This record gives sequence, structure tokens and C-alpha cells, in this order.
Amino acid sequence: MHLPRLAAAAIAIAASALPVHAQDAQTLQAAGLAATCANCHGTQGKVVGSSLPSLAGMNKEAMLQQLRAFRSGERPATIMHQLTKGYSDAQLEQIATYFSRQSR
Repeated sequence: MHLPRLAAAAIAIAASALPVHAQDAQTLQAAGLAATCANCHGTQGKVVGSSLPSLAGMNKEAMLQQLRAFRSGERPATIMHQLTKGYSDAQLEQIATYFSRQSR
């Protein structure tokens, strides 16, 4: 008699968690894309002992503008123009979003 209510409650709890799992997967994917930046810009975009800019906490739109300028060749670079060509617009947006959400 209590089993149907218990099963219904378990299903409701599991269903309510689905968006969280999807969000976690998106966050992990963005963190994976952003990890390629760590060699030069530090873990989670926090530079230590380098003249390169920290990316953590950077304005998302400003970062996107810079990434697109590197990719198009509008902004000169030693390596960024090559790296950004490997990402789609959606991936660049994920990277910019990820870094904008990191604390400085």
C-alpha cells in the first residue's frame, strides 16, 4: 500500500534532479574546454607569476569579443589566433561563460 506512494516520491525526486545533472554536464564540458587555457592563463583562469592576463571574472561579452578577434585575425597574437580557430562559436561562448563565473 505504501509502495506506490514511495515509488511515486522516488520518481518525483529523480525527475527533479534531471536539470541539475544536465547543468552539471554543461559545467563539466565548459570546464574541459577552458582547461586548455590553463597552461598560459592559470588554473581556472587565475594567473600566477605571468604577464598574461587572468581570465577569471572577466566580462563574458568582452572575452567573447577578444576570442572572436583572435580567431578572425583582427587582433594579432602569437598563438591565440591558432587556438581559437579550433573552437566553434558555441564553444567560445561556453569558455567565456565559464571564466566569467570564476572568482578573481
